[in-house]
Amino acid sequence: MELNKQVTTDIHSADYRQWIVELKERIRRSQIKAAVKVNSELLHLYWQMGSDIVAKQKNTQWGDGFLKRLSKDLMAEFPEMKGFSVRNLQLICKWYLFYNQDNIIAKQLVSQLEQDFFSVPWGHHILIMQRCKE
Repeated sequence: MELNKQVTTDIHSADYRQWIVELKERIRRSQIKAAVKVNSELLHLYWQMGSDIVAKQKNTQWGDGFLKRLSKDLMAEFPEMKGFSVRNLQLICKWYLFYNQDNIIAKQLVSQLEQDFFSVPWGHHILIMQRCKE
């Protein structure tokens, strides 16, 4: 019996072709799961940023350039990341406040639907805010 016998795969066989189809599908599913997880983590970050920024802005004066400075500092520290423009920081605050209003059940809704809420892409959240008046 030969211990170092190599097993060869016939790359032209039906078995190999079926296996590669299944392998490609598993890879695609993993890519989608990874993208959803990254989106969810980013939205959790945006939620906390929104909370922090809203709290910090209570101690600033109108026109002091707080968001502009914050944007500049974050973009300098994380040049490879998108999402720290002044406009996006404004949207993050608006999004946080939109779902965190005292006069609606949003806090309960967000906590109940947290998994689904943070799976919705950022662009869809922006669209929802733009289309809702209240």
